[in-house]
Amino acid sequence: MTAAPVPAVSRLRRSIAPATIRPFVNVCPRDIVSEDRVPLAREARSQVIGEYAIRAGDTGSPEVQVALLTERIKGLTDHLKSFPKDNHSRRGLLKLVGRRRRLLAYLVQKDAARYRAVIARLGLRR
Repeated sequence: MTAAPVPAVSRLRRSIAPATIRPFVNVCPRDIVSEDRVPLAREARSQVIGEYAIRAGDTGSPEVQVALLTERIKGLTDHLKSFPKDNHSRRGLLKLVGRRRRLLAYLVQKDAARYRAVIARLGLRR
C-alpha cells in the first residue's frame, strides 16, 4: 500500500508549526478603551448645553461651543497626565485649544460683556 500523494496546500499547512503562530500578548495601554477616553458622554454634553444655552434648543452659540470645548480639553488634559507620551492626543488637544481661542476672540469682538461672563463662568484666564 502506497500513500497517496499529498497536495501542495496540505504540505504548506503542515510546514507552519502551530508554535510559531502566537497571539499578540503585548497590549498597549492606549488600546484599552475606558470611560475617560470617550470624547464627551451624551449626558454630560446635554448637561453642559443646558447650562450654557441662551435659549431653548441652543447648541450653536459661542458660549455653548466654548463650554463644550472646555470640557473636552479638561478630559484630554487628564488623559495626557496619565499618558505623557501620547503625542497624537496632544496634537488634538492643541487643535481644540486653538479652536476655543478663536471662538473667544470672535466673542470678545462681538460682545465683550458676554465674553467676560463666559470666561468667569468657566474659570478661564485670559
